[in-house]
Amino acid sequence: MLTKQQLNLLIFLDQYMGEHRIAPTFDEMKSAMDLKSKSGIHRLISGLEERGFIKRHENRARSIEILRRPDDLAPAQKTVTGLSSSAANDDLVSVPLYGKIAAGTPIAAIANEQDTVDVPMGFLGSGETYALEIEGDSMMKAGIMDGDIVLIERCSTANDGDIIVALVDDEEATLKRLRREIGKIILQPENDAYQPIMLDPSRVQIQGKLKTLYRQY
Repeated sequence: MLTKQQLNLLIFLDQYMGEHRIAPTFDEMKSAMDLKSKSGIHRLISGLEERGFIKRHENRARSIEILRRPDDLAPAQKTVTGLSSSAANDDLVSVPLYGKIAAGTPIAAIANEQDTVDVPMGFLGSGETYALEIEGDSMMKAGIMDGDIVLIERCSTANDGDIIVALVDDEEATLKRLRREIGKIILQPENDAYQPIMLDPSRVQIQGKLKTLYRQY
């Protein structure tokens, strides 16, 4: 599945190369995508290449080959990005973005709602959902990176192995995998550089569990 910006770039590449028979320059791509730096284009290009949509030929200028065109995408993918038709926007839902949460050392408790993020309706279940921005790298082995947006199902209970939002001592929040031992709650990171956090159950409140990751580039 492509992000909205990746699909936008793929569509631009397809249209440009169909007209000019050559790939656009990075400056042209940057302008078309309304990005401030070429580094953002490099990330998008790398993402498209990793997913098998394009191929770059080394040592050749403007040497992008499209392997899969936008028309090859499934209808569900086009709906996710909001690009298949104007009606696709009806399938996007605004979810409250409560700020940043640590995937590392716990940080201050989640703030009040500051903003919203539009996500596909299919990402949501029947329960209440909110979004958080990840800060830190302690969950990288679970594929959760610094700067990612995670969608959280609000709940107060979870099973062992769930990735949860844990409020510690009513003042610090962190995203970790839940483990339990006799008389203890263990907040387990997914990065060998971090140690598990072992706490008395009375110090931990579960405020939600991970529903899905909504990465933006």
